Amino acid sequence: MKRRSFVQTTVAATLAFSQSGRLLAALEAEGNYRKNIGIQLYTLRNEIAKDTAATIKQVAADGYKQVELYGFPNADAMIEAAKSSGLAVNSSHFEWASVVNPKDDSMSDFAKILEKAEKVGLKHLVIPYLQDNERATLDDYKKIAANANKAAAMAKKAGVQLAYHNHNFEFEPRDGGKCGFDVFVKEFSSDMKFEIDVFWVKAAGLDPVAIINKLKGRVTQVHLKDLKDGLQLPTYSTGVPKDAFQELGDGIIPMEPILVAAKATGVEHCHVEQDQSPDPLASIKQSIGYLNKM
Repeated sequence: MKRRSFVQTTVAATLAFSQSGRLLAALEAEGNYRKNIGIQLYTLRNEIAKDTAATIKQVAADGYKQVELYGFPNADAMIEAAKSSGLAVNSSHFEWASVVNPKDDSMSDFAKILEKAEKVGLKHLVIPYLQDNERATLDDYKKIAANANKAAAMAKKAGVQLAYHNHNFEFEPRDGGKCGFDVFVKEFSSDMKFEIDVFWVKAAGLDPVAIINKLKGRVTQVHLKDLKDGLQLPTYSTGVPKDAFQELGDGIIPMEPILVAAKATGVEHCHVEQDQSPDPLASIKQSIGYLNKM
């Protein structure tokens, strides 16, 4: 081998080793999400309605380490079952009208929710959705942001982090190409964070990794779910076909780069979620299996 070729080959190998070393370090770091992976229990809402304790016991048996509740503060049965099964309960979606459309200036309903969140040990509360009439204009988004900032300040004093969970409709271009998500990014205070749902970001025709990186330090949790190939994107309607929701690894969203980006940007928890499935218990087992084999 000529000297120049040898040097070039050696340099290339060194760079490749260095890059792979950094990648391995990143993969090892984000492996903590897999070790502590959560499940958004809305995935299992029908099963929970039939037998809460047995359903959540199966969640633990499948290897999940934490659960994210829904419908809080009306979630006592889920909390009891999760704790009985050794699952951590760090986060919950809650009755968002208490923030989005508060009945009084003091946000008394949200204050009661906070009080119970403290009592049961929740560290995160998440606004999970907006009805059509709550998000008709960009001014509506500004109003929601102002209310959310006020609620986030209240939550901070209680030791609870408030966040907003996206769908795809927030990314629909409005006046001058601006969208509701743009309003939230601009208007949310430093106390108000995001829970990024990668399925809905992708459904809006955007890159989840780019969104997470852009919001470095502002995303506290991530929802992991996969999107079926072949859909016409972007779509801004949540009325996607039921089979659009796929188990992790069966769709078009690469999960490893998302986990790496999550770790690099300070995300605390990652939760599997699958809004629709003909067999939710089988789906969540397949998804955690995929994560553990990546």
